[in-house]
Amino acid sequence: MSKQINWSEAIQPLLKKYKNKKHPLDYKDVYHLVVMVILSAQDSDRHINQIAPKLFDAYPDMKALSKASAEDLHPFIGDVRNFTSKASWLTEMAKTIKDNKNIPMTHDGLTALKGIGRKSANVILREAGKPAEGVIVDLHVVRVAPRLGIAKGTDANKIEKQLMEVLPQKDWDAGMAMSFLGREICRPTNPKCGECVMNGVCAFYKSTL
Repeated sequence: MSKQINWSEAIQPLLKKYKNKKHPLDYKDVYHLVVMVILSAQDSDRHINQIAPKLFDAYPDMKALSKASAEDLHPFIGDVRNFTSKASWLTEMAKTIKDNKNIPMTHDGLTALKGIGRKSANVILREAGKPAEGVIVDLHVVRVAPRLGIAKGTDANKIEKQLMEVLPQKDWDAGMAMSFLGREICRPTNPKCGECVMNGVCAFYKSTL
């Protein structure tokens, strides 16, 4: 991690570029969001957006979902990765929560639910407009953060810890901003470095000059 760069200052153009940009999951409310975040693990947001409408037609809220068995969900999510486990997690969660209004809105409350890890909880709290309790580190951030030089390694939890140490809490949305950057500009191959708002401080870009 670079000691020379003031990352709280350096990250501002990226935060400005993606400020308030909605997550790619096409959810309508917090119930949709929680279900879709669980389904999207190791799958693509685009795929979950395609299959979710029929699932939500059948189970429009937590109350309806709480009456379903895991097997009831299989026809709706059968081509989602790890769908048998996800169906069990969703129905178990719904039976515990019972109603949309009981969905926990804290990091500890969310991660206590099966199928929700640190990244998923951070995404849910961000999209629900709650204060950040951590930094979103998805596959894109695992690539982008070390490229920039703001963190190192390939372990998402360790990268999150480094980002939380180097950035003040008000800038913790940098995780989602880096995810958007990774989707649009900082691609795995042929990144569009010339278009990147971070190329002035990026270690990877400097190494290519």
